[in-house]
Amino acid sequence: MNFKEVSSKVNFPDLEKRIIGFWEENKVLEKYLKKNEKSSKKFSFLDGPITANNPMGVHHAWGRTLKDFYQRYKSMKGFKERFQNGFDNQGLWVEVEVEKKLGFKTKKDIETFGIDKFVDKCKEHTLHFAKVQTEQSKRLGYFMDWENSYYTLSDENNYAIWHFLKTCHEKGWLYKGKDVVPWCPRCGTAISQHETLTGDYAELTHKAVYLKYPVLGKKEYLLVWTTTPWTLLANVAIAVNPEITYVRVKTEDGILILAKTRINVIKGDYQILEELPGSKLLGFKYTGPYDELEIVKKSLTNHPVVSWKEGVIETEGTGLVHMSPGSGPEDYDLAKEIGLPVFPVLDEGFRRSRAIS
Repeated sequence: MNFKEVSSKVNFPDLEKRIIGFWEENKVLEKYLKKNEKSSKKFSFLDGPITANNPMGVHHAWGRTLKDFYQRYKSMKGFKERFQNGFDNQGLWVEVEVEKKLGFKTKKDIETFGIDKFVDKCKEHTLHFAKVQTEQSKRLGYFMDWENSYYTLSDENNYAIWHFLKTCHEKGWLYKGKDVVPWCPRCGTAISQHETLTGDYAELTHKAVYLKYPVLGKKEYLLVWTTTPWTLLANVAIAVNPEITYVRVKTEDGILILAKTRINVIKGDYQILEELPGSKLLGFKYTGPYDELEIVKKSLTNHPVVSWKEGVIETEGTGLVHMSPGSGPEDYDLAKEIGLPVFPVLDEGFRRSRAIS
């Protein structure tokens, strides 16, 4: 008899209920958890908590099945085990779900509603779905010490985190600094890097803009290319590759400096006046189009040309990279390394910052 024939004769939901009923009647779970209680061999399992934000999905069932597999294997090998399930009751996703239920449109609605009342609603939400997920897991055949589950909203957990931070502070391991992070304009908060790396990056063809930056003391321009023109407000420097060959080119738009291999971006007639290595451009100063902004004037007196061997390539753009340390992690890392200023140009809603308006 093949599976199709069997499945047509078996009521699987009814079979599931009968098996679970058998387990409950014969206290199978209790016996399983205590089976190796006197064993000298120990195996401790502490569940990486599932977020108690909705009913479980298929991917949760898959992960829990794999976890259960390893625990059963250790149990069969005679290990005394710790079967502690966990529920994650904190995080942005919980807040978003509760905001949806309450009909909130912005984060300001939380303050109007009352932060303390909103926190209570989040706790109620996750405790409800912890129960839902527990029953789903039991039906899945996931054998855990369900009465001893841990919750990240517990005082014990939060006090442990604060104690850890206090210890780090006492040892001088904490410091106040800046970083460039993925940001959610709807939630007004940073989001985890892995949340953008898992599916938001793709190969795209963007429209680009080309800009001429006047070189101080010379009647010529650095030709720069970018696909993110909104970051030009926070331009701090221009990076070149010291090992790339650049050219000074006479055009209808004046004398332009760019990588020799990117000369095809120039439209119309041109004349190459000089070839020079990128190292010869280091130390050049230039003026930017938004230097009159207060935040720019407070942050720097002039814009330098700097070296960035790893970040400047010849296969796209002009071979001169616009640096906006307040807008991108790579730019920020270089700025931190060589001491360039950093300032933001967008507020929490991705609007132009009031600081430069």
